[in-house]
Amino acid sequence: MEEFSQMPLKGELVEALRKMNFIKPTEVQREAIPVVLKGHDVVVRAKTGTGKTGAFMIPIIEMLPQNTRHVNALIITPTRELALQVSEVASKMAEPLGFRTTTVYGGASINVQMDALRRGVNIVVGTPGRLIDLIERGVLKLDSVKFVVLDEADTMLDMGFIEDIEFILGRTPSNKQTMLFSATMPEKIISMSDNYMRDNKKIIKVGKEEEITAQGIDHYYAIANGSSKFGALITYIRKYQPKKAIVFTMTKRSADLLHRVLRGEGFDTVVMHGDLTQAKRERSLDSFKQGAQFMISTNIAARGLDIKDVTDVINFDAPDDPAVYVHRVGRSARMENEGRAFTLFSYEQRYLVNVIKRIDNIDMTPIHISDQDLRCVDIRKYLDSGRSNAYSDRGGQPRHFGGGRGHSDGRRHTHGGSRFHERREGFRSSAGRGGQHTSHRNQA
Repeated sequence: MEEFSQMPLKGELVEALRKMNFIKPTEVQREAIPVVLKGHDVVVRAKTGTGKTGAFMIPIIEMLPQNTRHVNALIITPTRELALQVSEVASKMAEPLGFRTTTVYGGASINVQMDALRRGVNIVVGTPGRLIDLIERGVLKLDSVKFVVLDEADTMLDMGFIEDIEFILGRTPSNKQTMLFSATMPEKIISMSDNYMRDNKKIIKVGKEEEITAQGIDHYYAIANGSSKFGALITYIRKYQPKKAIVFTMTKRSADLLHRVLRGEGFDTVVMHGDLTQAKRERSLDSFKQGAQFMISTNIAARGLDIKDVTDVINFDAPDDPAVYVHRVGRSARMENEGRAFTLFSYEQRYLVNVIKRIDNIDMTPIHISDQDLRCVDIRKYLDSGRSNAYSDRGGQPRHFGGGRGHSDGRRHTHGGSRFHERREGFRSSAGRGGQHTSHRNQA
């Protein structure tokens, strides 16, 4: 296999990669880097965890102009955590060559971010809401941008960011080099590339379609309703003893409750959702990376985060959308490792087993859990005083407090009108576009 030292890269960059233990390129890096170095726009489909960040950062850093304090590269990500992760990699690669990187996202001081931009940076990594806020304030100027990357592009489209992306791209030069990286390639991704990329674009697909999210994963499921799901989960944990697992819930309330239950049953857990401050989210992520056994999370952690050695993905609340299922379980089996996925379906959701099998082209093995095991956890002692039980024994999915219809963290749709972008978890209101200013300080 070719090493980075054999690619047409600057010696300083090769040395920086060596210090990061980047010796041999992954498949997506072998495919994408030479094409990007030739100046092509690219649409790259590859499974999360295969080295996509290096596939765009390495050629960008190689081609960045020296001795400038202008923003020449812009990387747009759907979440704060992914922005921080990409920025960390970019800094390690770029700083030895004299380039400066900064990260901009909601939930952190905008004044600090503005100061960094005023001092001059070459690479900006950020989330759409905060990028737009800084553009509208006149602090972030994109007229010198030569490279734009849309990372986890399908996630950004799913989260309703299309208007934000259009706004940002409209402030960049028309002759820039655009790179779109995505774990899946639905039709809307192709349409987006047709609208925003030059005629020289290349499409790169790494792996077969069904391998993008499900290869190397053993899929299991059980049927349980309401509070019985806690007993089913504990039974699975005790039987299969996952070393490191992400457990997905539909709502923040559910994540907090499950966090209390697992901690009360003696398991080492952290929780991750959009109501936590950025500092708490970072501490949870660091604790999980450093050894906590379980991370209880809403869909905010389903895509993009570089969390190594995840052995199990558990869908405590089964998603109704097969695409969300594969995005979640893709957190295991990273970098060619094997993994397990376990999903709890309610009685009303039993039909989804066959839907997921058919659409995602996977086999799912049922796990029988006895009635005694289903009742092994009494969650009443873990409930918040004065609050309703999020899991009624009459239904399989949590009640969605404060509105919302089953989307992660209370995301809602308006009926018969435009989509409502909630100002949490990376959603931004489009009401202020072209008119009244809309603050984005608290967005992803």
